[in-house]
Amino acid sequence: MRRSTKLSLLALVPLGLAALSVATTGMSAPAISGNELLADGRGGDDWPAYGATFDERHFSPLTEINDKNVKALGLAWYFDLPGGNPATIPVEVNGTLYVSSGLSIVRAFEAATGKLLWTFDSKVAEHAGKEMRSAWGIRGIAWWNGKVYTGTQDGRLIAIDARTGKELWTVQTTKKGGGQFITGAPRVFDGKILIGQGGSDSTPNRGYVTAYDAETGKQLWRFYVVPGKPGVDEDETTKLAATTWNGEYWKLGGGGSPWNNFTYDRESDTILVGTGNGYPWNIKIRSPGGGDNLFLCSIVALDAKTGAYKWHYQFNPGETWDYNATMDMALADLEIGGRARKVVMTAPKNGFLYVIDRTSGQLISAEKIAKVTWADHIDLKTGRPVELPGQRFDGGSDSEVWPSNTGAHSWMPMAYSPKSRLVYIPKIESGIIYNDRGIDLVNWKPVVGELGQTYGAKVENPLQYTSALLAWDPVTQKQVWKVDTHGGWNGGVLATGGNLVFQGQLDGGLRAYAADNGKELWRFPTQAAIIAAPISYRAGKYQYVTVVVGMGTSVALDPKQLGGLEFDHRSQKRRILTFRIGGKAKLPPAAPLFRLKPIPDPTYKPDPELAAKGEGLFGRNCLACHGYNATAAGAAPDLRASYMVQNPPAFRDIVHNGVLREPGMPPFPEFGDSDLDAVRQYLRKRADDLRQGKE
Repeated sequence: MRRSTKLSLLALVPLGLAALSVATTGMSAPAISGNELLADGRGGDDWPAYGATFDERHFSPLTEINDKNVKALGLAWYFDLPGGNPATIPVEVNGTLYVSSGLSIVRAFEAATGKLLWTFDSKVAEHAGKEMRSAWGIRGIAWWNGKVYTGTQDGRLIAIDARTGKELWTVQTTKKGGGQFITGAPRVFDGKILIGQGGSDSTPNRGYVTAYDAETGKQLWRFYVVPGKPGVDEDETTKLAATTWNGEYWKLGGGGSPWNNFTYDRESDTILVGTGNGYPWNIKIRSPGGGDNLFLCSIVALDAKTGAYKWHYQFNPGETWDYNATMDMALADLEIGGRARKVVMTAPKNGFLYVIDRTSGQLISAEKIAKVTWADHIDLKTGRPVELPGQRFDGGSDSEVWPSNTGAHSWMPMAYSPKSRLVYIPKIESGIIYNDRGIDLVNWKPVVGELGQTYGAKVENPLQYTSALLAWDPVTQKQVWKVDTHGGWNGGVLATGGNLVFQGQLDGGLRAYAADNGKELWRFPTQAAIIAAPISYRAGKYQYVTVVVGMGTSVALDPKQLGGLEFDHRSQKRRILTFRIGGKAKLPPAAPLFRLKPIPDPTYKPDPELAAKGEGLFGRNCLACHGYNATAAGAAPDLRASYMVQNPPAFRDIVHNGVLREPGMPPFPEFGDSDLDAVRQYLRKRADDLRQGKE
């Protein structure tokens, strides 16, 4: 990406002074232009956005920490977060670190010392209703011209004064009670802030992305990913998209949530939007008779000023496997075939790494990075996948599909280094069985938790639930090196100019690898699993690396994917860890390794019919946090070891009345006594299974 040659006034300020926090000095900070800062992070001194800069590379050009001295990297400071989702990526500007975690509680710290400067609570528990049931909390924030921006699970976008922590404005970006929520980080560019939303792949909604004025919160434009009812809010783009759908698709919403990633190409003033999968998942219901279903599972290029459509590239026409394309998209200038190409690179869920011309949407190359069964290859002439037979569970048959709905690459960011010219991808391997037997495809109605098809990870294969960190050459489309990682998930990635790649993993190790050959050079035991990507920046005279650790998000839903590790929601550490060369801080002694212990239940009596009713209620309403088969692994308490399940009044207070709303447990006031009894019976059965060793 072309770099600006303009000099910021900050470049004239001595480095040590420039890096001082405004809140620390009490002085006015040197003026920092948002566009200039986000173009290159002030040469790497700052990390002002989720992916560092507009190009979303998750790359720091700093070299003070490098492959020669990284062994001397030590802990500078840490901060224990009180709770909530810790799978979040901070930002840092001008010596101040900003972190939003859990239910969008934002904190500011002196980046060099860890001194807490202010805390802002967005009061999600007071504002959110059913949206609290759908997700795990925010995963990132944004900075622009003295303001910090966070989304909330109830769909608000909030601007906060970066110096004082006071709210400046808030807008509601979703319809209250409509099932949509925000967990992805906002993106800011040219005075506009961009936000999407989740929930459109599990509730009848149309996914959309909205641009607001970064100073005032005024809505500037909105782009809908999928078409609505014909004749309503139509334009040329939605009419084009509608030709690729069939049936009365608008009655089901359609899906397409652009919940996680946007990239800004400053040269062409273009926003690239990564879009989600459809609702319901099953295309036979969503669009009877098929069709490409634009713009699901696509990159859509929009004019940044107006939101007008420019071009698109669709990864999975007629998608039916939850292969959303909301993974990060990195920009680069590469020489391919003797020609300079301006490209966008992305690895969506479907198992391929794509290199696409970002000026036109033309596919340049696409190759498999993992086990893929749904397609043989991508046709470079048409840009379309060449699908393999038997993968769309036709006739109600079982289809073993690779990758599974977790993807070969999930939301955990990859990184691109312009120095090594390699992409570093946190790859995961899993297969899944899909079918739609027993589902009324003609008269199907939206019900919470119903997707129009069934799925379960029943695949027996040595690759199942394995993972690796890949170094991939996007020009040759070949693997350069690979490091196996623990279990079926791994963390996001940071690449640096010091020939280093940092990644945290499920086993609690933050590691640094040589970017050119993958040799492990450093490891730090963090005492907690790591999902989020680290960041790097300079504060004062040191380069720092910061990462937030702790288990959260969908990673925690299926313990089979964790490689034998166990995590406890109540006792696991959620921490901000910051490192520098020569850091001397020490963590407190680690708690004993957690092992889930069954609890006695002397009054338990089996009731298969009641437990079956409770299992259905649990699966539709509780699974998103408490895990498959009630086997939560850190995102929420494992209810098989909860005495509250044996206490009807206490269980009613928690589930029906919402007494634990503030810590993140949403209320279910629609659950009557018979529903509560059924869910309790199911959970007591699961606890009895654990006692009998049936797990």
